Amino acid sequence: MQQAPERTRAGRRHVGADALAALVALLLVGCAAAVGWWLRRAGVPIHAGAAPLFATWGPHLGPGTPLALLVATLAVGYGPRLSVRLRWPVLLGAGYATAVAWTLSLALVDGVRVGLTTRLTLDAEYLAEVPGVTDAPAMVRDFAGRILDFQPDSWATHVSGHPPGALLVFVWLDRGGLAGGGWAALLCVVVGAATAVAVPVTVRALGDERTARAVLPFVVLFPGAVWWGASADAIFAGVTATGIALLAVATRSVRGQPVGVPVAFAAGLLLGFGLFLSYGLVLVAPLVGAVLLVSRRIWPTVPLLLGIAAVVVGFAEAGFWWYDGYRLVVERYYQGIARERPYAYWVWANLAALVLAAGPACAPALRRALRAPGGTEHGWVRAVVARLSTAPVALALAAALAIVVADLSGMSKAEVERIWLPFAVWLPTAAALLPSGHRRCWLALQAVTALAVNHLVWTVW
Repeated sequence: MQQAPERTRAGRRHVGADALAALVALLLVGCAAAVGWWLRRAGVPIHAGAAPLFATWGPHLGPGTPLALLVATLAVGYGPRLSVRLRWPVLLGAGYATAVAWTLSLALVDGVRVGLTTRLTLDAEYLAEVPGVTDAPAMVRDFAGRILDFQPDSWATHVSGHPPGALLVFVWLDRGGLAGGGWAALLCVVVGAATAVAVPVTVRALGDERTARAVLPFVVLFPGAVWWGASADAIFAGVTATGIALLAVATRSVRGQPVGVPVAFAAGLLLGFGLFLSYGLVLVAPLVGAVLLVSRRIWPTVPLLLGIAAVVVGFAEAGFWWYDGYRLVVERYYQGIARERPYAYWVWANLAALVLAAGPACAPALRRALRAPGGTEHGWVRAVVARLSTAPVALALAAALAIVVADLSGMSKAEVERIWLPFAVWLPTAAALLPSGHRRCWLALQAVTALAVNHLVWTVW
């Protein structure tokens, strides 16, 4: 009888620690904003008007404001309950539709033109280069020669900073009859929202349906949807998340089963194409490793690698070698404002931007994922292995590892609220570790974070 009060006190301590973790995360944001303001005043070229975000201050409302408030209210009020009651296929459909509505409403806070239709038409963006691509194979073949800046035919900033696959996506969209910024923005929305399906599908394939249902509302109301609206990084996240989900589904098949091999191969094709959407997506490797670790299946590695190799070889045959492009991009990166941005500030301010993109609820969720299990000596080791073999812990920590590597690399100085979205969207998987009775409150905090960011600053993406 005495154990119940002890469990109650322990539970309260953990709830208090959760609140403290979220508070520390928000204090990090405040500190980064204050230091960023001071650095700008001192003339330090941090090149971010609303640091730690790459944005400009400007409180505003827009046509998307009522819709965003409505979506957030309904998702917080009914999402956790429906995620338990709805049949799984229906739940996935409802989650995807809600994610699309959430992303569109947030984008429309800035207005139809500013928030959606012109985002990808600026001089630095992909659509600026689409009309000049009259021969796609020739573009791929000559792509590397136009990466470096200060030459007459240098690619636009975003095109030069990515492999040719990113530009190809928008060229294919244009050649398919869906030209212009509006269609390009909608493509970002619908592909980015696929994460609301891919992430819970992955968790379900690796663990249990109950955990996946707990995760789904947090991925649907992902604060990073502020940047899904018209950012190619939404496409990057949707493609790679779907690839990881296919790999997780493949691991449920018995070795050699006809269904599992082509699914794993398809996962390799998507993840391989991801390498040619963004150089940074090589860091999805820890997430792939997490899937294989939790599933305890190694055989899907063969068809997975064959799928990746098929894409790499295909681009090589077309005339573009990934490593050559990456080497030139590193040089191009430091030809621009990255050369002036102080690493000493951004190496930690990046994490503040991540708090706003992933949401402050990810702080207590990660705290629980990192919490040392009970036990001593060999029992403790077994407990650690057991925790790392659960989907919410493994996926969240794999995403965190990818983010840490990206942060320390020096190739992510600012703008990470957009650049890290393909990894940040996996952090909410740890939300399943939060007490069920408190999840609605944490979900509300996630929604408030997105609404506050979208209404207080003008984001570039």
